[in-house]
Amino acid sequence: MPIYEYLCPNCKLKFELLRPLSQSNEAASCPRCHSDAKRTLSLFASFSKGTEGASAPIGGGTSCSTCSAISCAGCKG
Repeated sequence: MPIYEYLCPNCKLKFELLRPLSQSNEAASCPRCHSDAKRTLSLFASFSKGTEGASAPIGGGTSCSTCSAISCAGCKG
């Protein structure tokens, strides 16, 4: 079963659910306030070893899960 990401329009909680594909477009109950939450676009990061052996993101993005900055230099957290 795939994992889907949801965002609650009421309390703004982002959460994940393991659901069957047949339920992928159905609203999910928010675990905090029990409102109907809609599925959001899931983003992921891929990494590759560079020529010097260091890991580098492929196609932009960041490994940081707390912000949406392109690099840690732009992180305010």
